[in-house]
Amino acid sequence: MRDIPRWILLVLHYAVFAALIGFFSTRPVYRQLGPDLALIKLSFGHAGMHKEDCHKLTPEELAKLAANMRQPVSCKRERVPLLVELELDGEVILRQSLPPSGIAGDGESTIYHRIEVPAGQHDLTARLRDSRREEGFDYESAARVELAPEQNYVIDFRAESGGFIFP
Repeated sequence: MRDIPRWILLVLHYAVFAALIGFFSTRPVYRQLGPDLALIKLSFGHAGMHKEDCHKLTPEELAKLAANMRQPVSCKRERVPLLVELELDGEVILRQSLPPSGIAGDGESTIYHRIEVPAGQHDLTARLRDSRREEGFDYESAARVELAPEQNYVIDFRAESGGFIFP
C-alpha cells in the first residue's frame, strides 16, 4: 500500500515531462525563411571539356613508350572550369567559376548555391560555359516562374536533357 503514492507521483512526473516535450516540440515556431521569401537553389554536377584535344601518337613516339603504355592516342585528363551565371529579373545574382574536382583536375565541377528572393513572379535565366571558349555560353535557359512564400525552387542541369531544368 505504501507504494501507491510513489507510483502516482512517478506517473505525475512522467506526465509533466511528456507535456513539456510536447510543448517545446512545437514552440517556439521555427521558420527557415521569412513569410514573404522564397528560396532558389542551384545544384548540379557536370564535367567540362578536356583542356587539350587528344592527339594521335607517331610511330616514333609509340616506340619510346613501354609496351604496356602504347596507346595510339594520348589525351590529357585535366578539364576546363565551368562558368555558371544566374540572372533574376535582368540582374545577375550569381556568376561563379567552378574548378573541376579530383587530384588531376579531371572530375565534375559541382555547385550548391542558395539564394533567398521575394516571393512572386520572376524571370530566371541560367547560363553555363563548359568549353574552352573565351566568351559566351554553351547552355542558356530562361523561364518565368511563380514562387510561393517559403517555397524551395531547385534548378538542375543535365546536358543530355538540353541544359538547365526548371521544374
